[in-house]
Amino acid sequence: MNKKQLFQLILKKKSFLCIGLDTDLKRIPKHLLKTDDPIFEFNKQIIDATHDLAVAYKPNIAFYESLGSQGWKSLEKTIEYLNTFGDELFTIADAKRGDIGNTSKKYAEAFFVNMGFDSLTLAPYMGEDSITPFLNYPNKWAIVLALTSNQGAFDFQYVESVYEKNRLFETVLKTVVKWGTEDNIMFVVGATKADMLQPIRDIVPHHFLLVPGVGAQGGSLKEVAEFGMNKQVGLLINSSRGIIYASDAEDFAKKARMEAEKLQKEMASLLADKFDL
Repeated sequence: MNKKQLFQLILKKKSFLCIGLDTDLKRIPKHLLKTDDPIFEFNKQIIDATHDLAVAYKPNIAFYESLGSQGWKSLEKTIEYLNTFGDELFTIADAKRGDIGNTSKKYAEAFFVNMGFDSLTLAPYMGEDSITPFLNYPNKWAIVLALTSNQGAFDFQYVESVYEKNRLFETVLKTVVKWGTEDNIMFVVGATKADMLQPIRDIVPHHFLLVPGVGAQGGSLKEVAEFGMNKQVGLLINSSRGIIYASDAEDFAKKARMEAEKLQKEMASLLADKFDL
């Protein structure tokens, strides 16, 4: 999916909601454990209940890898199902890969070619050759970690260079934008760092930002939109636990829809104010 298609999808659905599929066997409703593939069954019901409200889904790969080969099969079935929706959904493999050379090339093949994801989250610590192999695929995206919402972000991301007077996350943004374009690179910026969105937008005014942290982590959707939205929206707001674990009973998909709808309605209002929808 290219940038124009993503923008048009957001306007069509009046939503820039991404739903994180952080699917944990210990947290899904107990009645699903009787099915042949509880993880996929949970994901499918969440997708069926919310796909008209969301523009993107983001499986967190660790939740699948931790289950070994069966978890990987569940992930493959999930992305296969998401891909049946075609250009109605944007898919993100939240894998945070960050290796170099042939290893990066193989990761790109795994997620873009074999599994058919639209995008992949990446850690830029190892530099240009850890990112550029992912930029060789038309209509695929590298989503690069810039400023995260966890407490550990302060360990490195805010450290200021004595030479350039940039904080590390600013150096990441200024450097990575040179490697690709606004059509194949996005950045991860945590919603709990909404006050940082203005200086980030000064550096990357036209790029899409993937923003986790709204909902369970306390980020404000209104503040993120105020400081982060650009002329093509430029935001994918992720909510995971607040939606998918809204209930652990048989009505879990219905309750997930209700939570997704709350965010979508707020997004529709924000979009209407900016784009006269």
